[in-house]
Amino acid sequence: MSDAGIPCLWMRGGTSKGAYFLAPDLPSDPGERDALLLSIMGSPDPLQIDGIGGADPLTSKVAILAPSTRPDADIDYLFLQVFVDQPLVSDQQPCGNILAGVGPAAIERGLVRAADGITPVRIHMINTGEVAVARVSTPGGRVTYKGGGAIAGVPGTHAAVPLMFQNIEGSMCGALLPTGRPVDIIDGVPCTLIDNGMPCVVMAARSFGVTGSETRDELEADTALKARLEAIRLQAGPLMRLGDVRTSSVPKLVLVSPPTVPAVIATRSFIPHRVHASIGVFAAVSVATACTLEGSPAAQNCTLPAAGNQHAIEHPTGVMDILIDRDEAGKVVGAGTLRTARKLFDGLVFPR
Repeated sequence: MSDAGIPCLWMRGGTSKGAYFLAPDLPSDPGERDALLLSIMGSPDPLQIDGIGGADPLTSKVAILAPSTRPDADIDYLFLQVFVDQPLVSDQQPCGNILAGVGPAAIERGLVRAADGITPVRIHMINTGEVAVARVSTPGGRVTYKGGGAIAGVPGTHAAVPLMFQNIEGSMCGALLPTGRPVDIIDGVPCTLIDNGMPCVVMAARSFGVTGSETRDELEADTALKARLEAIRLQAGPLMRLGDVRTSSVPKLVLVSPPTVPAVIATRSFIPHRVHASIGVFAAVSVATACTLEGSPAAQNCTLPAAGNQHAIEHPTGVMDILIDRDEAGKVVGAGTLRTARKLFDGLVFPR
């Protein structure tokens, strides 16, 4: 397999980059597949110098696509996080940023036939069992990546890829609030343990003696803070029905504070040991949902919009717009976001 190379699309999806493969091009055995992906990305190595990974969790991601096994979806999408400096590949979480490239990639690879104008692609997210709908720009029946959509953390403008999600509540934990409470106390810190597409522990930045406006590098260098956060995460795992999470990439940790720009709330996200350059789509959805929970750390630090369903979530490199639909009782019943994607190269990748 390595002599001939493996067909691969390298794409930016949202604020991440990843390798997009068709399932038949990879081993069906998960152990063999993961070993191959570690080789392709160049892990474990902090620089990933002998692979295509970018020495950052945001650029060491994989999407595997196949025709859907479900009648309500067009394709199946498995997301895999390839750890940078550890020989680990995790399927324990979805990725809403890499998801932005799945619709275009599926059309590029012939899994979905393009319409003239906009092509909706129904995506079964294997990691969570839910379905998302991506609307891909396809003028003349071909994918275009050019357009006026702009997202924080990505230079320039590109074709917008609206993504809408439903029934993502309790995607991995079985319930929106796996403990049944909007606030739990762990090591003296008020936490919201929440899963609306991504298991997250949401905490006020001030609980840790920081403002929440620190840069990524400043937080990365704060070893005492990271140790406290990891201690909380290890206790949150069993409470969230995730078990022992010492080697898991979930739950994510999010510090929240009042926004410094026109937004609902400010965030600093740990994924879980590195600080995110922005924030993951599903983590942002979970944080926006936490803002609606009375008495929660997020609710105490946010300013909800007076009207409409758009929730701007501030992060280190800008703002992410999240759409939150609520019923008459105020319960969140749907969520979405606008992302962009771009094809970077299409060719063969050669593992070691």
